[in-house]
Amino acid sequence: MNRLLSDPAAATLRSHRHFVRLDTILRLRWLAVLGQIAAVFIVAQGFEFDIPVVPCLIVIALSAAGNLALQVALNPRRRLEPMLAGALLALNIVELAALLFLTGGLQNPFAFLFLAPVLISATALTTRLTLALGLLAIASATLLGFWHLPLPWDAEEPLTLPAIYMFGVWLSIALAIGVTSLYTFQVTHEAGKLADALAATELVLAREQHLTQLDGLAAAAAHELGTPLATIFLIATELEKTIGAGHPLASDVKTLAEQARRCRDILSKLTQLSSSGAPFDRMPLSTLIEEAVAPHRDFGIAITVRIAAAPTDEPVGKRNPAILYGLGNILENAVDFAREGVEVDAWWDADVVEIVISDDGPGIAPDMLKRIGEPYVSRRPGGGDDQGQHGGLGLGVFIARTLLERTGARIAFENRPFPDHGAVVHVTWRRDRFESMDDAETDAISMS
Repeated sequence: MNRLLSDPAAATLRSHRHFVRLDTILRLRWLAVLGQIAAVFIVAQGFEFDIPVVPCLIVIALSAAGNLALQVALNPRRRLEPMLAGALLALNIVELAALLFLTGGLQNPFAFLFLAPVLISATALTTRLTLALGLLAIASATLLGFWHLPLPWDAEEPLTLPAIYMFGVWLSIALAIGVTSLYTFQVTHEAGKLADALAATELVLAREQHLTQLDGLAAAAAHELGTPLATIFLIATELEKTIGAGHPLASDVKTLAEQARRCRDILSKLTQLSSSGAPFDRMPLSTLIEEAVAPHRDFGIAITVRIAAAPTDEPVGKRNPAILYGLGNILENAVDFAREGVEVDAWWDADVVEIVISDDGPGIAPDMLKRIGEPYVSRRPGGGDDQGQHGGLGLGVFIARTLLERTGARIAFENRPFPDHGAVVHVTWRRDRFESMDDAETDAISMS
C-alpha cells in the first residue's frame, strides 16, 4: 500500500510548488498605490506639513505604470514563477524605501510596512527568496537610518528623535521581519504539507473506490451475459451433434462450442466476485482481517492471526475499502520492520471491537511516538527523502490513520514494554459503529 506513494508523482506531491497568481500581486500593488496617494495628500493637505509632493507622486506613478504594464503584457490569471514573484516583491521594497527616503526615513511610522512583502513571500515563495527579500528589507532600513530627507513636521517645533531611539526602531524592524517571517513560513509550510497529504489520501481513496466499482461492474456484467451465452453454447453443442464429423463446417462449429465454453468459465469466475469481492458486502471481523492480511503473507515474514474467544457473537460489518486499506498499510509497515514475525490479534465484547497489530522489529523511536501518523513523518531510514526501497514519504501511516479515523476508529501507537521490542498499533471501534455503518456512510468515506 505504501508503495503507491513512492513514485515520482508522490515526490512531486511533497515538493511544494511556490506559484503566486499575478492578479494577487497586482491587487496588493494597487492597494499600496492607493494607500500611498492617500497618505501623501492627507499629510500635505490635511496636516499641512511640508512634504516633497512631486517626487513622492513620481515614485507612486512609476509603481502604477508598472502595474498597468504587467496587466497589459501578462494574463492576470497567470501563475508567476517564484523568481518573477520575488522580483515584484523586491520592487515593492525598493519603492517603499524611496518614499521613506523622501519622508523621514525610519522616523516615518510607515517604515514598518517593510514587513509586508517579506510576509507575503514567507506564505507563498521559497525559503531562499524569503531570506533574500528579508535581507533586502533590512538593508534598505539600515540605509534609511543614515540617509533620508527630514520627516515632514511643524517647522517651528521640529521633531528630533535621539539616536538610541532610532537604533531601537531599526532593531525592532529587523527583528519583526525575521521572527514574524519565520513564524509565518513555518505555519504555511505545515499547512501545505497537510494539504498535500490530504490530497494524497483522496487520490488513494478514489483509486480504491474505482477498483471496488470495477468488481461490482464485472459481477453484474457476468450475470447479465450468462443467459445469452448459455443459449449460444447450447445451440453450438446441438449443431455439433447434428452435422457430424464429416461436414465442412464441423471444425468451425467445434471451435464455436469450445470458445463458448471458455467464455462460460470466465463468466463463472467473474460471478464469484459478487460473493467475495463486491464492494461493501457484509463480512465477519475474522474474514475482514484475513482479506487485509492475505496480500502480505508472501514476504518471508510469518503473520500470525489470533481471534480471541468472546461470549458475544462475532461482529459483522461492511466490506469497507477504507478499513481494508488502512489495516493493510499498517500491516505493510509492520512486515517491513519485522525481523521474524507479525502478530494480528482481535477481540470484541458487547461494546468494543479492537484489532492489535504488532511486530518484533526495532519499534518506534521515542521522539517519533507523539508525532507518528502526521504527514511526512517516517520511521524509514532516509527521513522521507529517499525514494528507494528503504525510504518513504511518511504518508502511508498518515493515510492509514486518516482512513481508519473516518470510519470511527481510534488509533494508538506504542512500543512493547522492555525487554521485548517492536511496535504495537491498536485500532478500536465502538461495536455499534462498526456493525451499523450503512452503505451511504461507507460510500461517503470512500469518495471523500
